[in-house]
Amino acid sequence: MTMPWPVEPMMADSGDLPPDSERWGLELKWDGVRVIAYVSSDGVRASGRRTNDLAGRYPELSGLADLLPHHDVILDGEVVAFEDGRPSFERLQRRMHVQHPDQRLIREVPVRFVVFDLLFLDGHLLFDIPYADRRALLNDLELAASGPVEVPPYLHAGDAEQVAELVEFTREQELEGLMAKRLDSPYRPGRRVDFWRKVKNFLTREVVICGWKPGKGRREGGVGSLLLGEYDPKGRLVFIGHVGTGFTDRALDELYRLLWPLRRDTSPYDEEVPREFSRDAQWVEPRLVGDVAYAVETRDGRLRFPSWRGLRDDKDPREVTGDA
Repeated sequence: MTMPWPVEPMMADSGDLPPDSERWGLELKWDGVRVIAYVSSDGVRASGRRTNDLAGRYPELSGLADLLPHHDVILDGEVVAFEDGRPSFERLQRRMHVQHPDQRLIREVPVRFVVFDLLFLDGHLLFDIPYADRRALLNDLELAASGPVEVPPYLHAGDAEQVAELVEFTREQELEGLMAKRLDSPYRPGRRVDFWRKVKNFLTREVVICGWKPGKGRREGGVGSLLLGEYDPKGRLVFIGHVGTGFTDRALDELYRLLWPLRRDTSPYDEEVPREFSRDAQWVEPRLVGDVAYAVETRDGRLRFPSWRGLRDDKDPREVTGDA
């Protein structure tokens, strides 16, 4: 069978640890960018949810060809930047938006490809093979900790004591959380499924940037805060709050540069925005997606105490519907 191209990543639902834990495996949740890598005698290609040209953005992936000289494979994983041994989405921001990084940037912000699934192996499509069997085949490739690649183990969730220790470890290390994957689960490209589950230690949300409020003091002349939105079940762009914390100076400069060409005279929302937020707002076309952490969602759908985490150019604004 010819290697398929491109393959859309399968997406997970959000939820709690499953009660029937003996049927599930647990992995760390990596705070990176989803990448599907295609390795063959022709070299390495890479795609994501919105682009088929990620190999140039992350040249470290080219090392896969040397690690798998006798195999044709499709690997599912995440590109991750680490800081002090922990995934850093903030640090990854410096690489996410650079199409062809120079050697200096690659040295300053190295990334690793954390592989957690095998979708194609030497002419055989593995979509209908159970997750546990796909992981066994992946382990047989002996990629673990080779060059810029990691294949972290998964934990069988049936051991309650080990699960509790893993959960505590992720919280102590301030990691994003865990991924629970049913051991018998197939792979369904492009679908959001309930047999993969995101179990988060803190709340995060993808948001559409709909405008900004001018900065004051140190931020005068630039972005002070961002006005946020998401699409409701009827396809309407609705207001969900604003974020004014969590930004680095570098992030504010980058946001201003990207948002300036998107300016518009009218609100992009499909509802009226409270005057306290719309006053002095600079509206923009709703084309950029960001990521925020927050404390709680109010009954009227507003995010309380949001903090900026970074841009997500691997996300389509129309996909931002509150499930992140």
